[in-house]
Amino acid sequence: MEPSPGLSALLGVPVWLKLENLQLTGSFKIRGAWFRISRLTPQERRSGVLTCSAGNHGKGVAYAAAKEGVPAIVCVPRSVDPVKLEGIRSHGAEVRISEFAGYDETEAWAKGMAAAEGLPFLSAFDDEAVMAGNGGTLAREFLEQVPRLQSLLLPVGGGGMGAGASFSPLRLHAAQHALSPALRLSLDRGEAVTALPAVDTAAGGIEGGIGRFTFEILRTRIASVSLLSEEEIWEGVRWMLAHHQYLVEPSAAAVVAAILCGRLTQPEGPIGVIISGRNVSLEVLKRHL
Repeated sequence: MEPSPGLSALLGVPVWLKLENLQLTGSFKIRGAWFRISRLTPQERRSGVLTCSAGNHGKGVAYAAAKEGVPAIVCVPRSVDPVKLEGIRSHGAEVRISEFAGYDETEAWAKGMAAAEGLPFLSAFDDEAVMAGNGGTLAREFLEQVPRLQSLLLPVGGGGMGAGASFSPLRLHAAQHALSPALRLSLDRGEAVTALPAVDTAAGGIEGGIGRFTFEILRTRIASVSLLSEEEIWEGVRWMLAHHQYLVEPSAAAVVAAILCGRLTQPEGPIGVIISGRNVSLEVLKRHL
């Protein structure tokens, strides 16, 4: 964790960055994945698990499963970032690539295979253990490190991080892709929007629908939702390189973009900003930087 003088100056309140881009597998997802695997039954440990991921959750599951001696199958969309795909394979998991570009269609395909093969399906977000491991541990650590912290700004895709963090007294501010705003749509409609059409984005971690369980937790806990365009998100990537010398992936840069673009209004400070990951390929970076 470290302070961000630049973002603090823009918001007018102290801003602290939680650097999950420095995690073992390059993102916060290892937290929930490992905690969920630690809770498998003896039978599930023998049979193995199947999961679906845009990349980071799959990499976390692959790493934790290897450490725990659990066979793992990870299903990914065909649009998965190559560096995430390589990372999953490097930890020994079996990878199955769907014919779909979007996460939601790939997840439905993966769930069908898990049922047909009699394997437990490990959700990337809609699972209590994953929520607790991801957002719950992050919020707890933040409060231990900055006892006066009042708010959290976090990226939201399926909602697992936010739902886990919602146990805390912190006010939660969300950042989403403008073309895939499942949380914003769910709040407007009063029910979980669990599937959305695939969009062309490098921010695959915040693309797709929100979880039914996560939304039920978040529906009364979100103070604001900032919607960012693809170019605004990439400006967040460039800003982190220029001002903090950290390479972060587009999904992680959405929170930075929310501040840079003035979408986060009247934040309660000090505010914690979760930099969720770093996994982005050189080829993708070359096209945008």
